[in-house]
Amino acid sequence: MNTRKLLTALSLTSSLVALPAFAADPEVDELTLGFIKLTDMAPLAIAKEKGFFEDEGLFVTLEAQSNWKVLLDRVIAGELQGAHMLAGQPIAATIGYGTAGEVVTPFSMDLNGNAITVSNAVWAEMKPNVPADAEGKPIHPISASALKPVIESYADRGEPFNLGMVFPVSTHNYELRYWLAAGGVHPGFYSPADVSGQIGGDVLISVTPPPQMPATMEAGTILGYAVGEPWNQAAVAKGIGVPVITDHDLWNKNPEKVFGVTKAFAEENPQTMIALTKALIRAAIWLDENDNANRPEAVEILARSEYVGADAAVIANSMTGTFEFEPGDKRPAPDFNVFFRYNATYPYYSDAVWYLTQMRRWGQIAEDKADAWYDETAKSVYRPDIYKLAAEELIAEGKASADMFDFDADGYREPTNAFLDGVTYDGLTPNAYIDSLTIGLKTGQTVETAIAN
Repeated sequence: MNTRKLLTALSLTSSLVALPAFAADPEVDELTLGFIKLTDMAPLAIAKEKGFFEDEGLFVTLEAQSNWKVLLDRVIAGELQGAHMLAGQPIAATIGYGTAGEVVTPFSMDLNGNAITVSNAVWAEMKPNVPADAEGKPIHPISASALKPVIESYADRGEPFNLGMVFPVSTHNYELRYWLAAGGVHPGFYSPADVSGQIGGDVLISVTPPPQMPATMEAGTILGYAVGEPWNQAAVAKGIGVPVITDHDLWNKNPEKVFGVTKAFAEENPQTMIALTKALIRAAIWLDENDNANRPEAVEILARSEYVGADAAVIANSMTGTFEFEPGDKRPAPDFNVFFRYNATYPYYSDAVWYLTQMRRWGQIAEDKADAWYDETAKSVYRPDIYKLAAEELIAEGKASADMFDFDADGYREPTNAFLDGVTYDGLTPNAYIDSLTIGLKTGQTVETAIAN
């Protein structure tokens, strides 16, 4: 074991001392957990419907929330004991960007699951710029360079090019910005004085709650959006838009949502945290086991009004191993939603660091931070120690096997270049990564100096 891995292992061991070797009865057994109506809330719904929460002595009420801000505010205020969260939310809250509060996560809810959709009118202008195969179908993944001339034509006419995403610290915001920048389109900066995210941008990106996105685009208020399912497939079903890229093609195996609680709740209720994490791990296993054999049942559950409340056929389009781009252009997508395989549920520090690099890239973190700061911040939010205890209990109880988990990880995934533009990300060298990206803030820059240059 190298020195860094040894130190990380010792750090994890010291964290474990504060928690019992095996959880007993939960300190709190009646819990209200929040979620947004998206397919990737599935681990919560499955843990409830399959009895995994009850197996751990937990009586859980799940409540849909109107938007991500309300959800986060209610967790911090203690009105919700935990929630399905954007991975960027616990990180941003902890560093004081937006709503401030100490929030932690012991569990990553999924990989992939998002897409970027444009209106039919924009697609009609984009399509001539997109290479086609022998059958005349667009070749995927589609670069934003195909959209760039369309944006320029809007600018020439003096018309804004409006796009939607779900929240300023959402994966969707960073994926949309990554896709645009990789295609030569500047998505705009944030600054302490201007949190619109539109400084110097070629487009205007704003917030729209996920379930409202299709109707908002149909009304012409936005021309496209980045969102999770089923709201991209809903645009296809309604005949109003075309998804142009999935996040699987933008960054394969990218981290998406997490389960978040306040740091105070985690510290005061260690047994409850282990119980919650055990139930969620079991739900994730169920969702992916036997080559997604349980997905049709999961679709039926998610389609219920108390959960996602969308048409089952629309949810199934992405949940059961396919993804439809244009009507009739349905393609295999077995990893569009990943809930457990590829160590999806493990809360990797490197996932947190990536979100922090994007906050810095676009000005939400206004000034340089040392590499060590990124590491320390990630470790203050992500809690693999809790995850490990939960997984070990499941193994001891015969509800999981040791080969399902990667306990040798030091908290950092191996470097990857599985991005649309082929740039390599190494979570241990965040500043070098930020500097390697073509558009965005670099070492020593502020938004003011970047715009001036």
